[in-house]
Amino acid sequence: MSDYAIKTTNLTVEIGNNIILDNINVEINKGDFVAIVGPNGSGKTTFLKALLNIIKPAAGEIKIFGNKLDEIEPGDIGYVPQIKTIDRSFPANAIELVLSGVRARWLGVKTREEKKLAIQMLSLVGAEGYAKKQISELSGGQLQRVYLARCFASNPKLLLLDEPATGVDLVCEATINEIIEEYNKRRGVTVLMVTHDWTAAYHHTNKVMLLNKQLIYFGNTGEAFTELNLMKTFSHLGHKHKVTFGLKSYE
Repeated sequence: MSDYAIKTTNLTVEIGNNIILDNINVEINKGDFVAIVGPNGSGKTTFLKALLNIIKPAAGEIKIFGNKLDEIEPGDIGYVPQIKTIDRSFPANAIELVLSGVRARWLGVKTREEKKLAIQMLSLVGAEGYAKKQISELSGGQLQRVYLARCFASNPKLLLLDEPATGVDLVCEATINEIIEEYNKRRGVTVLMVTHDWTAAYHHTNKVMLLNKQLIYFGNTGEAFTELNLMKTFSHLGHKHKVTFGLKSYE
């Protein structure tokens, strides 16, 4: 059995004539909490979609827990998409959304055991108070919590999060990041979190990928956010700007 959760070898992704990911080689250990940080258009979401087998590589190989993507059990990977991509008009409540992750479909009659599981998962993320609310009634932060509960309910080995705290207030952002960090530590689940916020990465994760089509840095969080690494990641191609980088406080 492999010791790594994710291994990419010469991973290249092209959309049209554009190279979105260029020769990415990375090995992520089981139990790591990895922040994927980079500017808009750097390939962060594309990297997650390649792991999910939604986007096919132009070259290279991806293995998850030592297996090819078509050999992965569907329940082994949990995914929380960007909030802006979610259809909030679908006529379902929070409990039904959570259980759709267990059954992999929208369901009709719910058993007592299923309802109990859904409430337990919502409680885990501090969302039990709006279990019966319709999706359309939830705020962005509430919906993010419900989607986390949905992933937790399937007991995944790998959790992929695409900007889970974007669009919520600072207090809610900190809480969501703390929930994810606690889940990672308690369950030993491997977590990859796309974020624009390197402060969240610095405080909550143990590994960082700095990505701008190419892999700029992968390693320990404490060594990631040097001025040089951030300039390489966030400067425009072909020229640089004088920028001072820093970390914000949640207090």
